[in-house]
Amino acid sequence: MSKNEIKHVLAEELKRGNSFWSYDTSSMDDVPNDMLIEKTLIYLDIKEINLLFQIFPYKQIKRVWLDRLVPQGEYLYTLNRFLAWYYFKAKCPDHYIKSMATRHFNKVFA
Repeated sequence: MSKNEIKHVLAEELKRGNSFWSYDTSSMDDVPNDMLIEKTLIYLDIKEINLLFQIFPYKQIKRVWLDRLVPQGEYLYTLNRFLAWYYFKAKCPDHYIKSMATRHFNKVFA
């Protein structure tokens, strides 16, 4: 599958799951990459998350995770813990998530 085909599959899965409830879904092919990554990490399963790593660089996916999911704290705690351990190879996921959240907030409020 090409990169565009994979992006289309992910966008369709997210659309089917009503993940874009607040957006005009007529132009789903124009979804920004960061938003596609964020929504896939939150709403889709391992199979689809693995597709992300086929079309986007590891660093880009990790940056979206650190900037958009980790700061959500308790709301996404279990998901963030899993992602830290499984995809980003954190040896101590709880400590890593806490330190990354603190770093993010210090950057925002500095």
